[in-house]
Amino acid sequence: MKRWLMLGAVAAVVTVVGVSVFVVVGRDDSGGKANAADAPPAVAEVTRGDLVRSKTVDGHFDYANRRAVKSPVEGTVTLAAEPGKTVERGQVLYKRDARPVVLLYGSTPMFRDLTAGTLGPDVQQLKRNLRDLGRGKGLPVDNKYDEATQAAVKSWQKALGVLEPTGDLGKGDLVFQPGAVRVVAADAALADQVGADKPVLTIASTKPVVRAQLDKDDETLAKAGTRVEVRLPDGATAGGQVSGTVKAESGSGGETTTGIQVEITLDEGASVTDDTAGTSSVKFIQESRKGVLTVPVEAIIALREGGYGLQIVRESTTTTVRVETGMSADGRIEITGDGLAEGMKVGAAKP
Repeated sequence: MKRWLMLGAVAAVVTVVGVSVFVVVGRDDSGGKANAADAPPAVAEVTRGDLVRSKTVDGHFDYANRRAVKSPVEGTVTLAAEPGKTVERGQVLYKRDARPVVLLYGSTPMFRDLTAGTLGPDVQQLKRNLRDLGRGKGLPVDNKYDEATQAAVKSWQKALGVLEPTGDLGKGDLVFQPGAVRVVAADAALADQVGADKPVLTIASTKPVVRAQLDKDDETLAKAGTRVEVRLPDGATAGGQVSGTVKAESGSGGETTTGIQVEITLDEGASVTDDTAGTSSVKFIQESRKGVLTVPVEAIIALREGGYGLQIVRESTTTTVRVETGMSADGRIEITGDGLAEGMKVGAAKP
C-alpha cells in the first residue's frame, strides 16, 4: 500500500528530463488502489496546453547593418553628418571642402572618377539614379558617360549647390548604398580632416532591430531563425527571430564583452520606438511543445520498479499509472500514457 510521506514511504530527489523534482518513492502492493486514508497531500489537474522553455535577457533597439563611410580623398569636413537623420537617394550625407557628398542607390561602390568617355556598369548605375531623380529627360540607361550624361550631371550639380559644376564626378562625390540609410554617428566633426584612414560617419539601414547579449554557452539560441518574443518599451509584445550575430562591442577599459551578441529582426507590423536608447526584454524560445497534456512536477512519482507514474484520484480511491515524461517548463511537465485525459485529478506532493 502506497504512503506519501509516512508509513514506510521514502522521499527522494529525482531528475526528470533535466529538472530536479521532489517525488515520493513507495511500494504499491494493493493492485494500484488505496482507500481514503491514502489520500495524497495535494490534488492537481491534468491540463492540455503549450509548454515553452525559454531564456529572457535584456535587449536594446538599434538599426541593422551598421557600417562606416570613409572618404576616398582627403579634405576638410565643412558640413558634418547629422546623427539620427534618414538620408535617401539624391540627398547630402555631409560636405567635404564645401562639396556635397551625395547618397545614390546601387551595389557597385564609387571606385573611380566618372568623366566623359568613361564606360562601365558603374556609369549605368549612375544613369539609373539620374533617371529616378528626374534628371536628364530621355537619357538612355546604358554604360556610356557621354556628353548627354555630362550635361545631366552638370544640371544636377547646380541644383545641389556645387560651387564649380563641371559635369564630371570625383571618386569622393558619391556614396552608393543599397537603399536609404540612417546616420548612426558623425565620426568626423566640423573642420576635421578626413581621408581613407578613418570613418567620416557611421550608417545603418532604416530597418529597426533588437540586439541582445547571450552567454557564450548559448550558441544554440544564437542560431539564425531562433524565435523570440520582445517586450517593447510601451509594454506590448512583438515576435521576431535571430537574424545573425554581430561583433561584440568593447566594454569598459577596452576589454571585449564576453558572450554572443545577436541581432533580432522583428516580425512585419511591429511598431517600435525611434529611440535607439530604448531597452526591452527578449525571451528566446529554447523549446516548445504545442497542445500536450501536462501536470505539475510535484505530481510525478518515481516507481519502485523504475520509471515514473501518476496517482489518479477518483472520488475516494486512487490508482497509480505509469507515464512517460517529456519536456518541462514553468513548473509543469509533459506526460503521455494510456487512459490519460484532460481534467483528470492526480495526487501531488505539497509544492
